[in-house]
Amino acid sequence: MSGHSKWATTKHKKAAIDAKRAKAFAKYIKGIEVAARMGGADVSGNPALDLAVSKAKKNSVPNDNIDRAIKRGAGLTGEVIDYTEILYEARGPQGSALYIECLTDNKNRAASDVRVAVTRNGGTIADSGSVAFMFERKGVVEVAKAEGLEEDDVLMAVLDAGADEVKEEDEVFEVISEATDLPAIRAALDEAGLDYNNDDPQWRPTMNVDLDAEGARKFLRLADAVEELDDVQNVYSNAHISPEVMAELEADD
Repeated sequence: MSGHSKWATTKHKKAAIDAKRAKAFAKYIKGIEVAARMGGADVSGNPALDLAVSKAKKNSVPNDNIDRAIKRGAGLTGEVIDYTEILYEARGPQGSALYIECLTDNKNRAASDVRVAVTRNGGTIADSGSVAFMFERKGVVEVAKAEGLEEDDVLMAVLDAGADEVKEEDEVFEVISEATDLPAIRAALDEAGLDYNNDDPQWRPTMNVDLDAEGARKFLRLADAVEELDDVQNVYSNAHISPEVMAELEADD
């Protein structure tokens, strides 16, 4: 799921961590391939590619993988990279909704995989538009917490750049803006010397749905199954799992 997951389970098994790391790498690689296909392999002359490469490096994607992705996307290897972005809508337990963002080179495969993952894990595919209205497109940047850094400090750094609000989360400050203001927000944070990550447009719910322990358990199984699919880039949801419910789930593990 996009950004730091508010509903993430505490999985400390190495296999699970490695799998999520590999999935994250694949996401950044796709972003590089798309940018290179659209604007060419010259990083200095392709701002979108420069940004995609910067994000990949910030998230420890190896340079060799980055170089190969640029060449593939730009058509220098003879491969044809042609991804389509598709959004799927699904319903989960207790009124929760999922907005599933895919980037795929095979629409039929993506549709089938999403449908199977959703229905086998207790969810239902929703009609087009029945979930979308619950979300709005926003720019979200996560600023790393540091000693002495307060929420007001972050707000002062980004206020003139178009930030709507700054929220304190577990390990980060979230800067929320219109998606079109993201470049200005990044520039303001760079100027202030603040470390940040996950600086992408996101679909954010306009209202959250609180889940009890039973609903949260079902939702996590559903969300994990969808998120693991190769074509899925991000999973957004209006599900909210309180710290108390999360503690109850962890106690049962």
